[in-house]
Amino acid sequence: MAKKTPIEFWFDFSSPYAYLAAMQIADMAEEHDRTVLWRPFLLGVVFKESGSAPLTKQPMKARYMNHDVERFARLYDIDFTWPDKFPLATQAAARAYYWLEQQNPALAADFVAVVFDALFARNRDISDPATVLDIAEKMGADRAALSAALEDEAVKDKLKAVCAEAVERGIFGAPMTIVDGEMFWGADRLWMVEEWLENGGW
Repeated sequence: MAKKTPIEFWFDFSSPYAYLAAMQIADMAEEHDRTVLWRPFLLGVVFKESGSAPLTKQPMKARYMNHDVERFARLYDIDFTWPDKFPLATQAAARAYYWLEQQNPALAADFVAVVFDALFARNRDISDPATVLDIAEKMGADRAALSAALEDEAVKDKLKAVCAEAVERGIFGAPMTIVDGEMFWGADRLWMVEEWLENGGW
């Protein structure tokens, strides 16, 4: 039997919809004998290429998002609070993820959930590298090595390459879930992801 391909989960740590989806995707993958390939990228890079803009820069959509995210979180019983600092830069968290992925993939996967929880459930400023280092160190990572990695050109280049890949593949927003090459955009498409996983497509 051919090995099932991973579920690709493309996201920016600053996306509340990515947070809501991330809190569900790992369990969904496990139920269907899949793994998750976590792919943090920077929405700002994609928006620059696509000519789009964050929802926070679009007043009517921003008002809807503020209500919708809270409603979504209540429906799925996911802890959520709007961070005091939002939107915010996520380079440090994304770089940390890719360094951790090289060192310990299981720890890197857990790191995703903990960082999302820190931002959207505990109001911690993940744009501050010190916060990212605190999180990783508490999880067992080498703080000094990770601190150096955040400024390492190879780690920076890895994130740049992932962002370039996102643009090349047409990943225009977050979250983008890819199953067997099929893209599903948004946290509200997870039911379609599950349907695809159960039935092998349509």
